[in-house]
Amino acid sequence: MMQYILFDVDNTLYSTRYGLERNVRRRIVEYIATYLGISPEEAIRQRQEHMQWYGTTLEWLRAEKGLTDIDAYYAAIHPEGEADTLPPNPMLRNFLQSLPLPLAILTNSPKEHADRILQKIGITDRFTHLFDLRWNGFKGKPKAEVFYQVLAVLGTTPETTLFIDDTPPYVEGYRALGGKGLLIDEEDAYPTYPHPRIRRLQELTEYL
Repeated sequence: MMQYILFDVDNTLYSTRYGLERNVRRRIVEYIATYLGISPEEAIRQRQEHMQWYGTTLEWLRAEKGLTDIDAYYAAIHPEGEADTLPPNPMLRNFLQSLPLPLAILTNSPKEHADRILQKIGITDRFTHLFDLRWNGFKGKPKAEVFYQVLAVLGTTPETTLFIDDTPPYVEGYRALGGKGLLIDEEDAYPTYPHPRIRRLQELTEYL
């Protein structure tokens, strides 16, 4: 029996059509290009080459490129006003309120970014916990230790916590622990994904 629901934030609690995540990726590439003194094309290539070993771009830059000013990095890719295009979502709020389990958030983004999203949508008070990259010691999904740290605080296990994310490797990382992972794929980007997949959050009730 499920005891908790654990949500990602970006492209999970809001629709991909607002383009927030695309803008974040664009700013990440711009930051890498400036920081390393390379072209945007080379920044994309290097990021794609190295991201298979890391949960986040920040992890890669810290581990291999000597990045130390984390606050400057976050300020560049998550500027104030980044969530201005998001409208309040009372339907989502009502849906979350109707769920029979407590809810929490696990994001590879910083808390300030997640807070902006939740405030704009109007769902901040729906979650008991918000676990961000800083809280996890700058280690991100899909590392097993990240999931286990979060579950220890929630007092649950992978088997009793439903995890919902839009990134297949993150869901697979959770499933590898024996957890119940659910991919949200609004735009049908992963039609051959071999495990449970939903297009809208409201479909998650089938998996509780």
